Amino acid sequence: MGLSIRFNRDEATGQWTAVGDDGARSVTVRADTHDEAAALAQEAFGLTAYRPDPPPPPGWQRFNLIHCPVAEHPAFDDPRYDAIKASPPEGCTVKDFDYFGLKCVRPGATLLEAVADLCAEIRAEHGLLMTDLGIEKLWEWSEDGTDGWGAEIVGQLLLMAAERGPRLGYSVDDLVRFLRTAAEAPEGGAV
Repeated sequence: MGLSIRFNRDEATGQWTAVGDDGARSVTVRADTHDEAAALAQEAFGLTAYRPDPPPPPGWQRFNLIHCPVAEHPAFDDPRYDAIKASPPEGCTVKDFDYFGLKCVRPGATLLEAVADLCAEIRAEHGLLMTDLGIEKLWEWSEDGTDGWGAEIVGQLLLMAAERGPRLGYSVDDLVRFLRTAAEAPEGGAV
């Protein structure tokens, strides 16, 4: 039997309790966050725990950015990545995501602003159109604001459109016009 962990949040204190059970013993731990309670329970059983990165400072965004062109699967050691590997953009580290990628903490008022600015920088300096934020389940959704999971999904869809639209003959202006026409409510109309 593997490790199972049950969670409970105390509404009065906000603290999380995690009860880990591996069939032979049970361990109860408490922490301020769900993630920390899970990590403490896993460690109590000798497992390596996952802890998410701390949030970036205000005005900064954390995201992955991947070069994942639709019509090919370039190897991580493809020579076109040599220059960017040698000198990654500020705030980014190179990572092999089965495609060439970057883990970044970059300035930006919103996630989309930070991603767009970095994409423009990479395009200008290295000629690469970055196409992916690493989101695999595009149908999932979260209304968690302009810097959360929902924003990453929107960013992923926009990067895909930026690459795929021109392959079909659409210009950037065509894509912008589509968004404006489809998404903006007419004068006095409901959204």
